[in-house]
Amino acid sequence: MPTQPVSHGLDQHLRASPYFRSLDERALRKLAEHATCQEYAAGEVIFLEGDPSAGLYYLQSGWVKIVKTSPEGREQVLQFLGPGEVFNAIAVFTSRPNPATALALEVTKIWLLHRDAVADLVRHRPEVAQRVIEDMADRLVRLVELVEDLSLRSVTGRLARMLLDGATGDVLHRPRWYTQAELAGQLGTVPDVVQRALGSLAAAGLIQVERQFIRLQDRPALEKLAA
Repeated sequence: MPTQPVSHGLDQHLRASPYFRSLDERALRKLAEHATCQEYAAGEVIFLEGDPSAGLYYLQSGWVKIVKTSPEGREQVLQFLGPGEVFNAIAVFTSRPNPATALALEVTKIWLLHRDAVADLVRHRPEVAQRVIEDMADRLVRLVELVEDLSLRSVTGRLARMLLDGATGDVLHRPRWYTQAELAGQLGTVPDVVQRALGSLAAAGLIQVERQFIRLQDRPALEKLAA
């Protein structure tokens, strides 16, 4: 879809982000002036693995997934991203190509903060550089945890951990796009295996599966499976 000119109000959206909340109005406006907006349909590619990194992305609305794809087309979901999140921080510090692919899961509005503008901001505002580095460190920890999950836990154990980490209270809400195929991509398996794992947890009374949510009914037992 064609890009849109910068609209009034982006600076206020950026102020709400932990990345930029320390900036004054002048700095926020300057950053917004170098941004472009694009809307994506469900399933549309935002950027491809191996392409040059264009900059930092601010997700205003919608949902995005970051994936690695095998030559056979199998996906491993690295992360789901929701409104207000900033991603692709690697572009701020290196000229390396994108390490993964970003895809829209629903109609999504994204601002591209161009690399040169963000790099200039980082050079002159150390508090922003520190926040970007902290975010990259957090994402590295999550990737290490993902490797641990894929290497050391069964699919059922990975599912239990995902449910515990993703639930609000005892309920994991399921957006329309959060199908068993997406869940399988997150867990590093295939939909049939996920269906069996969900069925076994439900049959044991540990969870209740509905179309729009999964309710945790026995958190201690799930924690034991996820350990």
